[in-house]
Amino acid sequence: MKRYKIFIIVMVVLSITCITLFYNVLKPKKSLPIFTPSMVNPELVDTTVQYVANKHFISDFSFINQSGKVITQKDYEGKIYVADFFFTTCKTICPMMSDNMSWLQEQIKNNPKVMLLSHSVTPEIDSVPVLKQYAIQKRAIDGKWNLVTGNKKDIYYIARKSYLAVKTGKPEELYDMVHTENFVLVDDKRRVRGFYDGTKREEVEKLLEDILFLCKEE
Repeated sequence: MKRYKIFIIVMVVLSITCITLFYNVLKPKKSLPIFTPSMVNPELVDTTVQYVANKHFISDFSFINQSGKVITQKDYEGKIYVADFFFTTCKTICPMMSDNMSWLQEQIKNNPKVMLLSHSVTPEIDSVPVLKQYAIQKRAIDGKWNLVTGNKKDIYYIARKSYLAVKTGKPEELYDMVHTENFVLVDDKRRVRGFYDGTKREEVEKLLEDILFLCKEE
């Protein structure tokens, strides 16, 4: 009986080991898509890039942040970052989005590979002092989370042509925008890798998982 007992224990251990190995081999390897305009809801994409099916990258940009500093793509060169679109006077989804972005900042504040970028869709209202006050309220860290303002046309174009994240307003008002709740994940090669509902903590937690995955992938 003692021999049988040892044999059974050995077989159980071997079975568990084999099952674990097979599971690890067969389990799908995690990956993130590389989004192009043709993969996204047409309402969120400018018609000039709507059918681009490959090699889509975030365009060069130049905006002013909450500290009055000019922020360009050079500040995000080689970085993984999260972008969104908001306005300081928004009373609906923006407070939830900003609170979740603040939470995300807390999780990645010591990770030099990751940054955040929030664009105001009402730059005529959101001046540098207004953004500064908002940044203080949301505890934005200078250099980690840039809240930017600038030319409305430039913000509109980058929202629809690059980030694929903002709906238009009235068709007759070309630069009128209705921002969405999307947080957009961008990799260090300036490619869109994911969209997340910035009003939902569980979605932002998923975003954090994907950020950490990209950090390891690089």
